[in-house]
Amino acid sequence: MHLSTVLRSPLLDRAGEKLGCVEDLIVRLADGGYPPVTGLKGSIGGRELFVPIAKVAALEPGAVRLAGEKLSLGRFERRPGEVLLRQDVLGRKLVDVESEPPRLVTAQEIELACIEGWWRVVGLDASLAAQVRRALPRRLKGLVKDRPFLDWSDMEPFVGHVPTARLRFSHRKLANLHPAEIADLVEAASHDEGEEIIEAVRQDRDLEADVFEELDEHHRLEFIRERPDSQVAAVIARMAPDDAADLIGELDQERRVKIIKLLPPAHRRKIEALLGYNPSTAGGLMGVELVALGEQDTAAVGVERVRRSEIAPEALNVVFVCDAEDRLTGSLPVVALLRAAPDTAVIEIAEQEPVSVAPDADLPEVARMMTDYNLTALPVVDEEHRIIGVITVDDVLEQTLPAGWRRRYGLVSD
Repeated sequence: MHLSTVLRSPLLDRAGEKLGCVEDLIVRLADGGYPPVTGLKGSIGGRELFVPIAKVAALEPGAVRLAGEKLSLGRFERRPGEVLLRQDVLGRKLVDVESEPPRLVTAQEIELACIEGWWRVVGLDASLAAQVRRALPRRLKGLVKDRPFLDWSDMEPFVGHVPTARLRFSHRKLANLHPAEIADLVEAASHDEGEEIIEAVRQDRDLEADVFEELDEHHRLEFIRERPDSQVAAVIARMAPDDAADLIGELDQERRVKIIKLLPPAHRRKIEALLGYNPSTAGGLMGVELVALGEQDTAAVGVERVRRSEIAPEALNVVFVCDAEDRLTGSLPVVALLRAAPDTAVIEIAEQEPVSVAPDADLPEVARMMTDYNLTALPVVDEEHRIIGVITVDDVLEQTLPAGWRRRYGLVSD
């Protein structure tokens, strides 16, 4: 049954006499799965009132018949956890987490089904046909052919419409997406919708920071502009130093100084060091988190250092070898550590005198060297040939692909 065929239907008493009309259906999303209809909001004599589902004898397209002789005329008030399907969902956007890629969909129609004697929300229709049907008079709605609808269990409610303080959703489905997918949704959404998506992932502070790392410059600034400095610093403190430096570098000088002072000292030092480089040079591109081993360290020591490292796995596919003066003398893939005998000195299995660049090398030189030598990680060294950072292939791609490269088509369904 389509929601639109119930809305504004006559509200009838047991004898079939019209009392008023149906304004909305009420569900509780916190129950999970297919949300049950727990009642309806009716209008009788211009007064809005709540009708519990237990007082409904028949819920049908075109009419709702009540059971019993008595009906409370207390004024309707939304209770915690309640969602009004017309007011909160119909015509609004939700996240379809099971599509590839995940996308925002507009609920042009809401589909209901009676399951084991209980009416439940089972899906939504995002098609133009559903939008047309919803706009037609009741007598003409049947002229529009039904289309396959999206399963409600694949949806993540809600984007931008229901006060989250009232609903307390877990957003487990949204949190299971990759940070880049969540960032894509934020960039495809309106400002208010994007704010709620970010608010949803704030329950996981590390995930929130990962999403900010994936957002483009425009949206990062948009979503921190109105936040207090303490909140911005809390996000930046969880970001990788190179991404954090990029974000801080986009702020005006006065606010930049205030936020840097709020950061943990170790993180602050890394970021301040990166801010000293031109963003378009190797120094501005590099990250400062890496694993460096001594020449006499064994493969077993290297494996343990990798195991204890908190560097993101995708950024830790190469480790570096330095001499007693911290000069770069070798590099080797992490897989080489795993394959080597535990007591083997890492200098014996490392690539000697690996390719490196100075911090003032420009982007074309960095890209050329990584391409020529088939590198996924390029070390950056100072004048004494001491390693000060590493550039990963994703850092280069982000700078060389056209503006708007990460926008995926089909993220929004009208």
